[in-house]
Amino acid sequence: MLRLVRYLKDYKVESVLAPLFKFLEAAFELLVPLVIAKIIDIGIGNKDSNYIIKMGILLVTLAVIGLTSAIVAQYFSAKAATGFGTKLRDDLFAHILQFSHAETDILGRETLVTRITNDSDQVQNGVNRFFRLVLRSPFIVAGAFIMSFNIDAKMSLIAFIVILILSIIVALIMSKSIGLYRNVQRKLDKVLGKTGENLTGIRVIRAFSKERSEIGEYDIATEDLYKDQVRVGNISALLNPLTYVVVNLGIVAILQAGGIQVNIGNLTTGQVVALINYMSQILVELVKFANLIILLAKASACAKRINEIFDIKSSINGGNSELVLNDFDGDIITFENVGFAYPKSKEEAISDITFSVRKGETIGIIGGTGSGKSSLINLIPRFYDISRGSIKIAGRDIKEYTLDSLRKNVALVEQKSRLFRGNIRNNLLWGDESATDEELYKAADIAQATDVINSKEGKLDSEVAMYGNNFSGGQKQRLSIARSLVKRAGILILDDSSSALDYATDSRLRRAIKEIENITTFIVSQRIVSIKSADRIIVLDDGKIVGIGTHEELLENNPIYKEIYSSQIMTEED
Repeated sequence: MLRLVRYLKDYKVESVLAPLFKFLEAAFELLVPLVIAKIIDIGIGNKDSNYIIKMGILLVTLAVIGLTSAIVAQYFSAKAATGFGTKLRDDLFAHILQFSHAETDILGRETLVTRITNDSDQVQNGVNRFFRLVLRSPFIVAGAFIMSFNIDAKMSLIAFIVILILSIIVALIMSKSIGLYRNVQRKLDKVLGKTGENLTGIRVIRAFSKERSEIGEYDIATEDLYKDQVRVGNISALLNPLTYVVVNLGIVAILQAGGIQVNIGNLTTGQVVALINYMSQILVELVKFANLIILLAKASACAKRINEIFDIKSSINGGNSELVLNDFDGDIITFENVGFAYPKSKEEAISDITFSVRKGETIGIIGGTGSGKSSLINLIPRFYDISRGSIKIAGRDIKEYTLDSLRKNVALVEQKSRLFRGNIRNNLLWGDESATDEELYKAADIAQATDVINSKEGKLDSEVAMYGNNFSGGQKQRLSIARSLVKRAGILILDDSSSALDYATDSRLRRAIKEIENITTFIVSQRIVSIKSADRIIVLDDGKIVGIGTHEELLENNPIYKEIYSSQIMTEED
């Protein structure tokens, strides 16, 4: 928790003023029982209405000052806490964006979402409550005890015993609940992960009629979370009844002992009332303080989980060189004995990959499912780092380039196209924020997406729903390709990104891309028709290159390519 205090550095004034004004409120609140005692003993005892009115005005004044102090304290506390939470989430989000695919694969999307939302909120709430109660509650408890001691030392022993017993109760509840709160957060991650998985794959679940099975697994996960929540809730719920029992027993003891002291003339009625009021103040503030400690326990558990994310550093670090491809000529990309294994996997996804690509070439990549096509092309922009070997671009190892300059020169379009909420223009401008409408339409023409744009009433300003759900699969693919073309990168990678297009549109797209000057293109596809016109085709099988050549050369010399070709020709004829 202390590691996150740095996010309060811009709110130093608020962090000091919030508890100070709460302290001021508490100081005036401690005077109230004394004023009431005076009203009872002097005003009512002597039937002095003027004194009662004067002290009544004093009570109202104390209340107004206390209320004003509380409002000011709440303002500063809320300002500091919300500012803290905003900066924490911003930094956490920026840190997560630096992760390579390896880190996000290991952690999981749902865990990261939980920590940037729920965990951050819990820490923010803890900070807010801390500012409001950290000085107020201990001060009132201590102050009420001292005031009780000043009224009658023997009677104050009752308050001391009550405080001691309540402190033990709070400590026991705290020791039991902190670990359980951590378990609850872990199991919440699991439930959110299951929720995200099912919502993402809901069509597959329905297609295989697995609704009951998935509901059963989800019920098990939520039941497990429910049991831990009930356990920690039951333990926390003991706090209020136990404290009320102890304090009320203390009040009964004060009434009993106080009555005796009043009868023998050692105490006045007003003083006994003041003692009861101070005992009530101790009760209220100890309950508040206990709840604060429980909330801080939650916040501490969440802060630990957030710090776990901050402690994870990206496994991919950029170099210092800037990649410039405009004036380069020759082998633009070279793979030398490259091997790559996914995190926590003992077997390599691809191995012994060696080939080179000249600037301006179009390279097709084909192979069966799981042959390593996507694994290979994801290494070029360094979404993952290779396990062995080397990858060079423009004659230098890609690890020597800054990640920013490397990825600016590589445009990747995935099969599962993603559009973002906003409009078409905003999505295309991801490629280049300074692009003109003319440049956007030029990219759309090449991507065969002009008709998609023109079919919408708002053209480039047409709305794009979340995930692009108001566009078909083929429309999203074409707009995604257009977005990458706006980037004007020297290397274009199409990872099965025309799978939703018909053959005619796919053919026009490939011809249009072929006409772009000074661009090196990788086309990953399951369909031979999409890559047959490539300058060279790489055939992958079980993570290894089993053939490189033109369409005609591979048909003649490569049995795997020939088998893929034959199966697709037969399918088309059928």
